[in-house]
Amino acid sequence: MANSRQQIKRAKTNVKRREHNTIFRSGMRRAMKAVDLHVENKDKEKALQALTLANKKLDKAQVRGIVHKNFVARHKSRLAQKVNAI
Repeated sequence: MANSRQQIKRAKTNVKRREHNTIFRSGMRRAMKAVDLHVENKDKEKALQALTLANKKLDKAQVRGIVHKNFVARHKSRLAQKVNAI
């Protein structure tokens, strides 16, 4: 447990940031799953719209330091390949 006042404040901040990052990460995952869903249904227009949203969320997560840049590059590439295969 934290001993100093500064450490106690820092622990509270860490909890808030972790919750915020978890919410953001789940939104990012939902966006990627939406692309997969539209690809399975062979709906190219909706898949392209979902792809742009997923790319935006992935880029934002990278800027915020939630995910690594290679994770973003890999997933953007895989999603684009799936959409282009329709």
